[in-house]
Amino acid sequence: MSQKVLLNAKEVNIILNRLACQLIENHRDFKNTVLIGIQPRGVYVAERIKKLLEEDYKISDIKMGYLDITFFRDDFRRGDKPLEANKTKITFVVEDKNVVFIDDVLYTGRSINAALTAVQSFGRPREVELLTLIDRRFSRHLPIQPNYRGRQVDAINGEKVKVSWIENGGEDSVYLIEE
Repeated sequence: MSQKVLLNAKEVNIILNRLACQLIENHRDFKNTVLIGIQPRGVYVAERIKKLLEEDYKISDIKMGYLDITFFRDDFRRGDKPLEANKTKITFVVEDKNVVFIDDVLYTGRSINAALTAVQSFGRPREVELLTLIDRRFSRHLPIQPNYRGRQVDAINGEKVKVSWIENGGEDSVYLIEE
């Protein structure tokens, strides 16, 4: 097994700042916009984006939640091992709001499809956008594309993209791993 560094900590920080600026361009004061991190790994990206918006760009009162999609996935009954759900924490109604889903890696599109179904429990959004740190281009099973992408990666065959964060005991980095 070999691994190649795609992004180091400095590059991850630059990309997160760029993504935050792109969100500001499209959503200005975030009065009608909510951020929703897709559990489990999208939460790290969402927390970082929210912190940048609040601390560096002085935008206050950003509504952010976490969405667990475990039981909304089309493949949740297909595995042998029991699934462990995460927590959904959405303390606001998404009715008529602009929702920005945030995830670390966009791969097949199935997670985002599940998120689109799951979010309906909290109202009908006016619009839904997708922000992803890494977009694995040639892997889509569904016609889903990000509105905001940090980096596009062409991973093929047995290659995996691994995102690591300081918050979960690693370092801020992205690796391409060949198995």
